[in-house]
Amino acid sequence: MPWIGVVVQLLIAVPVVAVIHSVAVNILQRLAASLPYSRRLVQYGHRAAGTVLFLLIAQVLLRNAADSLPGIATARHVAALALIASVTWLGVRCVRAVAHTIIEFNPADVPDNLQARRIQTQTRVLARSVMAVIILIGTGTALSTMPILRQIGTSLLASAGVAGLVVGFAAKPVLGNLLAGMQIALTQPIRLEDVVIVQNEWGQVEEITGTYVVVRIWDQRRMIVPLQWFIENPFQNWTRTNSDILGTVTVWADYRMPVEPLRLEAERICSKAPEWDKRLCLTQVVDAGERAMQIRVLVSAGDAGRSWDLRCRVREGLIDFVQREYPEYLPRMRAEVLAEGPMRSPSDTDDARLT
Repeated sequence: MPWIGVVVQLLIAVPVVAVIHSVAVNILQRLAASLPYSRRLVQYGHRAAGTVLFLLIAQVLLRNAADSLPGIATARHVAALALIASVTWLGVRCVRAVAHTIIEFNPADVPDNLQARRIQTQTRVLARSVMAVIILIGTGTALSTMPILRQIGTSLLASAGVAGLVVGFAAKPVLGNLLAGMQIALTQPIRLEDVVIVQNEWGQVEEITGTYVVVRIWDQRRMIVPLQWFIENPFQNWTRTNSDILGTVTVWADYRMPVEPLRLEAERICSKAPEWDKRLCLTQVVDAGERAMQIRVLVSAGDAGRSWDLRCRVREGLIDFVQREYPEYLPRMRAEVLAEGPMRSPSDTDDARLT
């Protein structure tokens, strides 16, 4: 059979490529042992690189085969498509290796993780964008090798104006999210693990993909928000510049309640609270209504989670203190009754006027 020689050459190429691949990987792993980026590239890309090497050899063997072989054109085309796919795979793996190495060198599980979260956000978003571009280029290159698709594309040029409008309108959300992802990666209005309030929901940014953001709500729900929404709508970011945050505790008390003991009790509670970062514990009367005065305690914590726990601790402690030491000064409604004579109803007064 005319294909026997080509098949034998391809079968011989398999163990040869395997040996070359194994030796090369061992050498590169030793050389890159002290180089984190190179080591991760070898770790992530060696299988794809071996596939590329074999397909390159297969492409050479098929190109050198006689053109008279039945099905040789189809085999060459399939080998070319496989080579394009393997090169695309290798490119994606290399980008992922670099991204994972950058993230590994900037861990976010440290107390002051603002810089790490900024770098991780940029790395994840940009890496996904680059991988999407690589896949798009690989897909376009593979499709361009098919003559029938080229003919279809040529025949559609006459209606390119209408088709362009239709495609542009249909792809507007996708392109908008892609551009929004690039803008978020560069300007960073949000980062991973940022504490945000989105549509009156308090949560943390758990994941940023190429099209949407996953916000982990405080009750373990997940809110999926399109990337473009963060560009077009206002939202609150509690950890934009740092993770430190101030929290307020509001207590209502009678006007006879002395403020100084309450201030000392708030400072005592904060000094024993593990959530307090020792920056601020300020007690002030911020409002005076017709029935009671409003006392606000402003406390500081290292992050939003600790701030919430500290506020609850201070609020419970102050309520217990007032109930225990000054129960008579809890908010109450006063009424003054005039005892000048027997009380008469409005109807009696009206009847007296009529007579």
